[in-house]
Amino acid sequence: MEKIFVRKAKEEDLPVVNKLLYQVEDIHRIGRPDLFKVGEKKYTDQQLLEIFSDEKTPVFVADSPDGVLGYVFCIVQQTRGAKAMHDHTTLYIDDLCVDSQARGRGVGKILYDYALGFAKSIACHNLTLHVWDKNPGARAFYEKMGMGVQQTTMEVIL
Repeated sequence: MEKIFVRKAKEEDLPVVNKLLYQVEDIHRIGRPDLFKVGEKKYTDQQLLEIFSDEKTPVFVADSPDGVLGYVFCIVQQTRGAKAMHDHTTLYIDDLCVDSQARGRGVGKILYDYALGFAKSIACHNLTLHVWDKNPGARAFYEKMGMGVQQTTMEVIL
């Protein structure tokens, strides 16, 4: 297996992160064309740079001799002082993407495991994420990683 290491994203990663953001948006748009726009991505370059530099929104990339193969966007969420809940810290995976040319090589598992280890290292209670219903491949991947349903969001389109 090729050598893949995970590191924090940096400004030089913008081109490949943007390429991957477009791949994610394509998947979402195909599943939900009523919500996702053609040819758009989630963040501007300026927003990405701000995210990269914020400790509460770490972004990690899977790097290899072939270049960056994927990323995981994380958000550290803290619940404090809620009347009905214990104080706790959650690591939320906002987005995980493996380049379409690198899928099936274990990159997603490497990124997921890294995020899980990071969550443990900062004493998180849990690791959470959302999966679109029209993305069964992602759901199967996360279930394989040992994740289960915490809550379900339902909708009616008007």
